[in-house]
Amino acid sequence: MVAFLGECGTAGGALGPLEEAVCTATGPTGLGIIAIYSFLIAFILPLPSEVVLVPAETLRLGLSTTGNLAAIIVASAFGKAIGSLFAFHIGQEAKEYGPLVQRIKNSRFDLIEWSEKKTIKIAQEYGYVGLALALCVPFFPDTLSIYAFTVLEEDYLRFGAATFVGSAGRLLVTLGLAGGTLALL
Repeated sequence: MVAFLGECGTAGGALGPLEEAVCTATGPTGLGIIAIYSFLIAFILPLPSEVVLVPAETLRLGLSTTGNLAAIIVASAFGKAIGSLFAFHIGQEAKEYGPLVQRIKNSRFDLIEWSEKKTIKIAQEYGYVGLALALCVPFFPDTLSIYAFTVLEEDYLRFGAATFVGSAGRLLVTLGLAGGTLALL
């Protein structure tokens, strides 16, 4: 599975050690590291969330690899849901501050326009189910999807639930792509 997910620490610089800490995580503290990493990638770090699956065989929780995978998926999905709620709150505040949104729209990268064409279309058509489905796509930066949905939605509980389900779904899809490991669950 490690070969499928790539090398750890590929972010380099200051983020390399964070990714490496996830890849070498062990025990209950390791689950905490995974949850914190997932929290951070939900709202600020454009890093791959799939890397949390790497320590499944060496996590040392006293569980089987399948048990470790289940614990990792729950910890990661929980961390990402909490981080998403933090991003959601920032998005709600940004909606109140129109000049900030206008400056982003007028920036040379125009992230809002790009995300409106892709992610917001899904949000408008499918709502929270669309958010969960968008987050199930492996190796796509979920930070962008999360922020795109924060501008449209207003229900914290449904948003958090959708990001939890989507984050867990993404890891399950990744396991399936990694060679049928999904059958173990």
